[in-house]
Amino acid sequence: MDGILQIGPLALAADRAIAVAAIWAFMAIAALLATRLDSRASRAGWVALLAGVVAARIGYVVGNLDAFMVDPWSMLAIWQGGFSLLPGLLTAAFAIAIMLGRKPAGIAMLGTLAALALIHAGMASWLEPDPRPMPQLALADLHGAETTLGAAGQPMVINLWATWCPPCRREMPMLIDVARTSDLPVLLANQGEDRSTIRAFLRREGLPAGSILTDPEGRLARAIASSALPTTLFVNAAGEIVAVHTGEISRAALTSAIRDLQRTP
Repeated sequence: MDGILQIGPLALAADRAIAVAAIWAFMAIAALLATRLDSRASRAGWVALLAGVVAARIGYVVGNLDAFMVDPWSMLAIWQGGFSLLPGLLTAAFAIAIMLGRKPAGIAMLGTLAALALIHAGMASWLEPDPRPMPQLALADLHGAETTLGAAGQPMVINLWATWCPPCRREMPMLIDVARTSDLPVLLANQGEDRSTIRAFLRREGLPAGSILTDPEGRLARAIASSALPTTLFVNAAGEIVAVHTGEISRAALTSAIRDLQRTP
């Protein structure tokens, strides 16, 4: 499994797709219980959903507070992902218990919440990407110096991007800032564009070129069989891709994954 569901040009991380499906199922069952057992079940479902999402986000922010303090407004960027499941589930369960108590509808909704949480955990584990060899490719920076990707002995982060990609442009300043201070290499491999286009973009945005690699033929994207941009690869010291993040990545998710790489022997 590569952890990505892709339909044509649309790509979605599998864990996010499972979460969306679980939320849809929860709300559908709440609506059904409202017609069969207790008319308050639908409202309780909405309250539990909203309270759970807020609590899950707060839990994630608190757990990664250092990263969010660099850019506090990013706490609101929920489209980048970043939710802690346990605080969300406990808060949702509490909301259901307060609104419906021990009545049949309340017990049914709590059971539904628990069952969907277990299904989500099992599916997410099953779809989690298996470590796979990082393709060994030599890519040049803007000065022509080559860097070999996938060589064993050096964990690294590799971001695939392009200047025409809006989420790539949004995350670029943060990626370059993390690359500047990270103990691990954080490399930004442009896909399918020439050096003049890349240089013009960096000059216009006022960004340094130190972490930029060029891949005008898009060899890396083809080698990992992904057309989605941006995509961020996390490569361990054995030269294996151990995690893939599709779409815009937050500073918190990036630094957390870097810490995981550093802890891996």
